[in-house]
Amino acid sequence: MTRGPTLPAHSLPHLPKPLDAFNAAPAGEARAVLLHCLRSPRWSHRVTDHRPYPDLESLLAAADEAAYDLSPADLAEALAGESLPDLPEGTYSAAHMAMGAARAAYEARFGHAFVIYLGDTHPDESLDRILEAIRSRLANDPEEERVVAADELRRLARDRLGRFLRGAGNCATSPNAPAHGK
Repeated sequence: MTRGPTLPAHSLPHLPKPLDAFNAAPAGEARAVLLHCLRSPRWSHRVTDHRPYPDLESLLAAADEAAYDLSPADLAEALAGESLPDLPEGTYSAAHMAMGAARAAYEARFGHAFVIYLGDTHPDESLDRILEAIRSRLANDPEEERVVAADELRRLARDRLGRFLRGAGNCATSPNAPAHGK
């Protein structure tokens, strides 16, 4: 079987990598992207103001560093934008009630949403992990829990930002993305 003539080589147009586009974006656009990932205006401003970043790891390290400087008010603002991940489809209603009760007890004790990074948890194990973590963390004193919540928030934000800048499209691809309308 003979093949027809081959087409001449051509190159695809150069599309900017997400990090290049982020580095080159106007500050307002970069802050808006970061606000969806980080949930804090101050955190978003700090990361935006230190552009350009030579690589993704540098940007993630800067976001981590900026997270450690969040004031209690900044942390509260970022936590207000968070929600628990959806439970796997088919989860029985008693599980929803148990999680709702545990979440309500947590929020009553600490005054903010419960956050947990589940990126390394199999979806079938997420309910057990969430309930175990809420119950365990309810024993924390408020300052200790603020530190734990800030670390979980930092891990969530790092995951969202990494996904976005690896080309996933938006910061809400994390399992802990807020519910629609938040």
